[in-house]
Amino acid sequence: MNSIDQTKTTDTANLWMIGMSTMKSSMLLSLVMAIIKGVAGIFGNSYALVADALESVSDVISSLLVWLGLKYASKPPDEGHPFGHGRAEPLVTFVVVGFLILTAGVIIYQSIINIMTPHKLPAHFTLIILGIVIIAKELMYRWVIKKSNSTNSTALKADAQHHRSDAITSLSAFVGISIAIYLGPGYEAADDWAALIAAFVILYNSFMIFKPAWGEIMDEQNHSELIQKIKVCALEIEGVKDTEKCYVRKAGINYLIDLHLEVDGSISVFDGHEIAHRVEDKLKSCGWGIIYVSMHVEPVRTNVEC
Repeated sequence: MNSIDQTKTTDTANLWMIGMSTMKSSMLLSLVMAIIKGVAGIFGNSYALVADALESVSDVISSLLVWLGLKYASKPPDEGHPFGHGRAEPLVTFVVVGFLILTAGVIIYQSIINIMTPHKLPAHFTLIILGIVIIAKELMYRWVIKKSNSTNSTALKADAQHHRSDAITSLSAFVGISIAIYLGPGYEAADDWAALIAAFVILYNSFMIFKPAWGEIMDEQNHSELIQKIKVCALEIEGVKDTEKCYVRKAGINYLIDLHLEVDGSISVFDGHEIAHRVEDKLKSCGWGIIYVSMHVEPVRTNVEC
């Protein structure tokens, strides 16, 4: 293994460690929030708060799955997996989406039952609990999304969306409980309508989480910014006349590149091979998460006789 590959392996390992450390903190906060909201919802007679607690429980389970997925995806390439194990990350994301949809279904079912069944008004203290939860979850969202951007992790982005989803459902519960409390008897169901709205927010966020993970599995070509940087980088290497095709595949936090180079058609095969290697080494050392480059060298005529 050359020095560039060694550096790349170290950088990748550090990014995976950041991702897994972030997930541990995320799981801990979601667990604390689930317990607080569940207890407050039960004793405060608020199903919106109980539903919010269920959403936090799904966050804990999904965060655990994401952590396990990141741990597996961080394994280095081996003989059976020469491109690494990064594709485990979007696969785990699909499982997370499944848990979110299941949670939304449970909340919708119970909300409808509660709307049709008379019950007491929620307690005032539930609003204080929700205010604290909303602030905590929004701060957690901003922290996790920052980490996901620095590591380019699809799974961390999904987990960040969980926290934003939780903040939104808590806000919805806050509004519903406020209506029920301050308008009094006859408006008890406002709390349950809030839970119902929160469930549809969860479904929408599930779709938003699913979409990029599906694109990653299907090798969707939506990396125009990275492709442009690759082309500019390649043209800085002496001997490269131009680039033709460039395809990008995302695998976890890493990228696999298929690139067609154009070089002087009159040079030797050996020289063309050397130019391709210099391009590959430079791309891997740029810090863009590129761990594999497949190069095809295209000859171009530089002197055309009329």
